[in-house]
Amino acid sequence: MVCESILYENLTNERVQCNICNHNCIIDNGNYGLCGTRLNNEGILYSITYGQVSSLNSDPVEKKPFYHFHPNSLAYSVGGFACNMSCLACQNYTISQVHPKNIVSKNILPETIVENALKSNSLSIAYTYNEPTMFLEYVIDTAKVASKNKLKNLYISNGYMTSDALDYLLKYIDGFNIDLKFLSNKLYGEYSDASLDEILDNLIKIYESNAHLEITNLLINGLNDSPHMIRDLINFIKDNLSPDVPVHFTRAFPYYKMNNILPTNPETLINAYNMAKDMGLQYVYLGNIQHNQDSYCPECGELLIKRNGYFTSDMGKIVNNKCSNCGCKLNFRI
Repeated sequence: MVCESILYENLTNERVQCNICNHNCIIDNGNYGLCGTRLNNEGILYSITYGQVSSLNSDPVEKKPFYHFHPNSLAYSVGGFACNMSCLACQNYTISQVHPKNIVSKNILPETIVENALKSNSLSIAYTYNEPTMFLEYVIDTAKVASKNKLKNLYISNGYMTSDALDYLLKYIDGFNIDLKFLSNKLYGEYSDASLDEILDNLIKIYESNAHLEITNLLINGLNDSPHMIRDLINFIKDNLSPDVPVHFTRAFPYYKMNNILPTNPETLINAYNMAKDMGLQYVYLGNIQHNQDSYCPECGELLIKRNGYFTSDMGKIVNNKCSNCGCKLNFRI
């Protein structure tokens, strides 16, 4: 299934410029963009992955991870193929680092995705597993149908979409989890073939919108796990977003082109947690490790949500998005 791209401009000699992500690929007739999902056919840019699905599953929303968006609900997860980054330790490289033209997969209409989500008793649809910007048109069409059926829409992303693409998404997406890899343009270039500034701009734009925002930071041994790297990331969140944005420091494992690294030292994750709390971040969590997953009131320290893996309990302390013990306003969508 193919559809015409929603964001591109015509250039001379049947060339086009794709404006879906910040690579802004200039594509000659008959060629693909860097991600492989966009094909120029005689001056018309097509998305070749519309409805091309790699994965479907009903997951706890905490698995995405969203810890503050309707906890203890199900998210119907939809994944596609390809990515606009080439991260050396990609955790989903078998679907994200492939060229879509070589893939044979199921093609599923947006209406069917919504039907499946409703049948699974999911509260939301999560666009995840690969970079969902790669089938932006499909996400938007699905999100429109989902909204009409009172389903929420969640977007798990590297944040490297253009500002114009983000404008489309902000009309329909209720919650974003953005993977902020490091506060270093050099590392973004060397490790992910991307750049930092556009991601930071998008994070600010999402935070200033009506959408819910959470941030994930995958800590990798010897790459972005130093105290000064972690401190820079915390300072950006605190100074440019808000101390109440939930942050997930997540353990990395050897994958893809970094299969010789060791799993992130648990002590590194715990130190990142403690640093973030000491510097004033209110909601900090650790991922891929059984530590520091519970939610507490930032004012009085009352336990708000107890988590055991992806399963939650003891949620009765959150009433009208306030702590029932002290009345502190909380950053949850419930």
